[in-house]
Amino acid sequence: MKWKRSERLVDMTRHLLENPHTLISLTFFSNRYAAAKSSISEDLGILKETFEESGTGRLITISGAAGGIKYIPIASREEVNDIIHSLMDELRNSDRLLPGGYLYMTDLLGNPKFLDRIGKVIATAFFDAEIDAIMTVATKGIPIAHAIARHLNVPVVVVRRDSKVTEGSTVSINYVSGSARRIQTMVLSKRSMQSGQRVLLTDDFMKVGGTMLGMKSLLEEFNCELAGVAVLVEAEHLEEVLVDDYLSLVKLHAVDEKHRKIELEEGNYFTRGGNDIWNT
Repeated sequence: MKWKRSERLVDMTRHLLENPHTLISLTFFSNRYAAAKSSISEDLGILKETFEESGTGRLITISGAAGGIKYIPIASREEVNDIIHSLMDELRNSDRLLPGGYLYMTDLLGNPKFLDRIGKVIATAFFDAEIDAIMTVATKGIPIAHAIARHLNVPVVVVRRDSKVTEGSTVSINYVSGSARRIQTMVLSKRSMQSGQRVLLTDDFMKVGGTMLGMKSLLEEFNCELAGVAVLVEAEHLEEVLVDDYLSLVKLHAVDEKHRKIELEEGNYFTRGGNDIWNT
């Protein structure tokens, strides 16, 4: 089959978007479309310019015999700002207020389009962190972890509160819940990770970081490295936070349960160093 340039561009775009953070050789595209490498290079030049101007992401060229092209999803500053404020608008609804100062977010975590945008925003902040896996605790953090993993093209590791027969041999730890100060248990299958992996921890809501600290302890049991911590919503901290460095999209500033009022503000996405993303 002889591909027209317009057909090549459409198919190349699809392939790149479906395979983020994957090095693809020019030979692959040349063989796929029965086209000269010089023509493929011109096509990729068009896509590179279009991706960057539209805010889709970046195409990084790696030279040499083992080189090729790699698509890196990067949300624009405007897109990040829009998703953060859209999330705040959704969460301000007083009907979302739950006992204990928590917010109902299940419907948002079940919205694939909204969640995909959140995943891209968080993945953007860690695009160059060389992450090997995303770890979260069942159950609310699972959709967020998968949304991030989709854009970083890495596997998801799910920590559970109790052991399952289907998990095989497991490693378990006890940790102190940051908010309730209760001893709780985390369990992870021994087959979940390999030693030396860099892992991003994520969850939907963080009070003082007890759950994150527990997952960090699990990483140490597997001889893995903490690559970062990202949460959808963090609570106003009335006590010391148990994790040193983390990223949040929204901060729950105050809750008035009596009058059912929710005060929100931007999280630390931009102040944490997110402004450097678009300068690299």
